[in-house]
Amino acid sequence: MATIDFGGTQEEVITRKEFTMAKARKVLKNETIAIIGYGVQGPAQGLNLRDNGFKVIVGQAKSFEKDWDRAVKDGWVPGKTLFDIEEAVQKGTIIQMLVSDAAQRKIWPVVKKNLKPGDALYFSHGFSIAYAKQTGVIPPENVDVIMVAPKGSGTSVRRNFLSGAGINSSFAVFQDYTKTARERCLAVGIGVGSGYLFPTTFEHEVFSDLTGERGVLMGALAGIMEAQYEVLRAGGHSPSEAFNETVEELTQSLIRLVDENGMDWMYSNCSATAQRGALDWKPKFKKAVLPVFKDLYQRVKDGRECARVLSACGKADYQAQLTKELAVIGESEMWTTGKAVRALRPKEAAKAITKTTAGISGRKSN
Repeated sequence: MATIDFGGTQEEVITRKEFTMAKARKVLKNETIAIIGYGVQGPAQGLNLRDNGFKVIVGQAKSFEKDWDRAVKDGWVPGKTLFDIEEAVQKGTIIQMLVSDAAQRKIWPVVKKNLKPGDALYFSHGFSIAYAKQTGVIPPENVDVIMVAPKGSGTSVRRNFLSGAGINSSFAVFQDYTKTARERCLAVGIGVGSGYLFPTTFEHEVFSDLTGERGVLMGALAGIMEAQYEVLRAGGHSPSEAFNETVEELTQSLIRLVDENGMDWMYSNCSATAQRGALDWKPKFKKAVLPVFKDLYQRVKDGRECARVLSACGKADYQAQLTKELAVIGESEMWTTGKAVRALRPKEAAKAITKTTAGISGRKSN
């Protein structure tokens, strides 16, 4: 482990230099990794592990034709490396539960009855274990229970792997039956393409993850964008102007400066007018949203958000309802404007911006 100073707090992290790919392959040389579910995380983690030389199979319900067909298209062979869920669990020694949280509760009886002593039950989210009283996912005592949670979507996990960058992941050991659970966990974490791994617990992971997704990463971000866009449109600004000032400058310029060197560096590379306004309004926004985040975190902690997920996502018509809800966003003026704006981006310029943010001065030159 390496000791890193994070804002004055010392934390231990595991890097690829310390836990090498060669070591990971040695730890897992006799293991068969069964990817259960080929939806969001399954393809990325499965393909990354396969590309890194590990023995991997996929377990996917044939009834979900889209996911089954995708697995076949990605080179998984029915009867050889692609099976139904029950057979994949029987053949695997590390069982990666990568179906949705609501689906994990449904398939758990099948998974549980086919687990063998010494197997490792692997998660990429602490949900099912942290909320075991609601999900009913209570592992037997004779298996390891481990977690590697990449801090990004399946698409990002795969893209970062292909670029060589890797993606940060948290890891945890909930149950160590074999006394090798930690090494197995870290080996898989390196195998799926983690840039570095930092320790957590199943409970901490799910509390932070659910808060982040509903907050800054997705829910709050989308809500704030919509609010600003609507105010600008009501003020007489055109759709393209409102979108550029709300989304385009954030995603194509400013957030890349934050990524490169931090928020203060982004501020220092903007105009004096922008700096002053941002510094003056930041505390006002914080004061406005802090009560919302406190309420959100409490709902995550006491299980109300878990209950909401299990109730809504477990319904038979959930996918149809989800499609309708996402269509409302996608077909809104703001995001149809976004499609038009993206189509106007110079292709070569877009590639150059992606490669580097060096020389970008921020919002305005004055």
